Amino acid sequence: MRLRPKRRSPQRIVARDGGMPTIVRLGEVRSPWGDLYHRLLTLSWPAFVLMLALSYLVINGLFALAYLARDGGIANARPGSFLDALFFSVQTMASIGYGAMYPQTNYANWLVILEAFIGLLLLAMATGLCFARFSLPRSRVIFSRCAVVAPTGGVPTLMFRAANQRRNRILEAHLWVTLVRDETTAEGEFFRRFYDLPLVRAQTPLFALSWTAMHAITADSPLYGETSASLAAVGGEIIIILTGMDETLSQTIHARHSFLAEEILWNHRFVDILGQTPDGRRSIDYRNFHQVMPLGDRPLGRLGD
Repeated sequence: MRLRPKRRSPQRIVARDGGMPTIVRLGEVRSPWGDLYHRLLTLSWPAFVLMLALSYLVINGLFALAYLARDGGIANARPGSFLDALFFSVQTMASIGYGAMYPQTNYANWLVILEAFIGLLLLAMATGLCFARFSLPRSRVIFSRCAVVAPTGGVPTLMFRAANQRRNRILEAHLWVTLVRDETTAEGEFFRRFYDLPLVRAQTPLFALSWTAMHAITADSPLYGETSASLAAVGGEIIIILTGMDETLSQTIHARHSFLAEEILWNHRFVDILGQTPDGRRSIDYRNFHQVMPLGDRPLGRLGD
């Protein structure tokens, strides 16, 4: 519960690509090290590789300075040469041991022991992080760019498409569809309310090709009596969550999407994408996956009318 803002933000709860929009968290006390593992897993691959490279160079640079703190610690190294000390540090951390440079004092040998131990820990952590990032289950499910409202069996029906882009199957797939809109109570309190939208078919044992999800807008539907303008006026957003088990990975995967009021086309239907090849095999034409066509000039009016 909160007071109604002076101006409604157009920001989505779920982004078009399924990600989460940036939310400004006022008053939150948070340590940058509090959830480091999660941060490292959610970084983009370029940022992750850059972070590893910078950490590797910084650590080796610090050890190079430590080797230079006392003269004569590294045999065959040029006196005071930072580059020689850096190269020796890299060779030590990676256990390369070319033999051209080696520690020749107790101080340098203790540093080598410390660096070898730290290098072992860093290698183990970097390997574990890379494996964890590669093993994260990710879906390749796409959703239609827009949803449509058209009569089906004489009942106005909200429809959108989903398809599995991988050449495998998603087992026990389930769809959750929720309407989110702004509401103000009789006491003047502002709420962002969630309403479930029951589907004609909310689950399927085998999701391999495409799936047209349908919600019948009957008198019991939260969308009954709504129009495109009325949904936009209350910041309406339809959120879709799809879960299932990837048969290749044997792990649960999920995908997210959302539609704003202006992304719902009225009096339209989707262009057919399923067909057969000349030799009788099933086909799906992804070129028409997002394509819609108008039903005609007859308006639907308010939903449910």
